[in-house]
Amino acid sequence: MSGVEVAGIIVAVFWAILISFLAVALVRLAQVLRATTKLVSEVTDQAVPLLADASSTVRSARTQLDRVDAIASDVQEVTSNASALSSTVATAFGGPLVKVAAFGYGVRKALGKGDAGASGAVPPKASRRTRSDGGGRTVIVGRTVPAARRRKQKD
Repeated sequence: MSGVEVAGIIVAVFWAILISFLAVALVRLAQVLRATTKLVSEVTDQAVPLLADASSTVRSARTQLDRVDAIASDVQEVTSNASALSSTVATAFGGPLVKVAAFGYGVRKALGKGDAGASGAVPPKASRRTRSDGGGRTVIVGRTVPAARRRKQKD
């Protein structure tokens, strides 16, 4: 055996070791690819029904939103109709009701004064309790003195 033959054997052994490492790496890569393929198929099997459910949920939500939109527009229309009706009722009945109330108040006052004048009775006066205000004048409690009489009292 010569040096060239020994070098050839060494190169062949290293070549065999290199091929062995490459074979082991390829086998492991094949296992990883099989596991990845299995994982992707399982994810696909689970994702397809989930996507179908999500799609039906989105369709249902869109239908419900369409219904809510219709309800909101109906509520807006009812609100505007109620506002118009309220202003119409206020316009139609507000003025006459105020006039009727004022007329009724006037009639009550007139009948109240008419009864007192017809019987000759004097309307009841305030109590005549008096007190001194410290200035020598007498103050009648519960009765207002007209301005003309107040001026006369001061003089």
